[in-house]
Amino acid sequence: MKKIIPLFFLLVVVFISSGQTAEQQSLIPVLEKWLPGKPLESFLSFFQIPYWGILVSIEERGYYAFVEFLIRKGTHFFYFGVIALAIFAALPKFKYRTIIAVVLTMLFAVADELHQSFTSGRTASAQDVILDTTGAITALLLLTFFRRRQRKSAKS
Repeated sequence: MKKIIPLFFLLVVVFISSGQTAEQQSLIPVLEKWLPGKPLESFLSFFQIPYWGILVSIEERGYYAFVEFLIRKGTHFFYFGVIALAIFAALPKFKYRTIIAVVLTMLFAVADELHQSFTSGRTASAQDVILDTTGAITALLLLTFFRRRQRKSAKS
């Protein structure tokens, strides 16, 4: 039961976050305050990221909106990786635990996007589900790699 508490906490945070409008979550005022000189603007201006049928770029959205986009998508990737690790830790040990953790994380990502679709000014995105699931797979692959490496070192 104790292993489920961190997972529950993570999912509550996602649920609350998905229920907020884009304006409530906006990082732009904070970014304008913390990054007044627009660091890395010339470097970031080379990037154009396809998303929802458009290219997201500094030219298209402006510096602060583009940086916010990168932070939001990076947070999706990282946070759902953490959720996958929490699911993995909460599951009993069995052969397909990693696969089940990925599938459950993907289902939570789908539920998150569905919940988000009912929030004013927000939309559901299959691309975010893919990003979230990729974060989950990456985190679990890193866990597997480090666990195998640790076992190998212990045998030596």
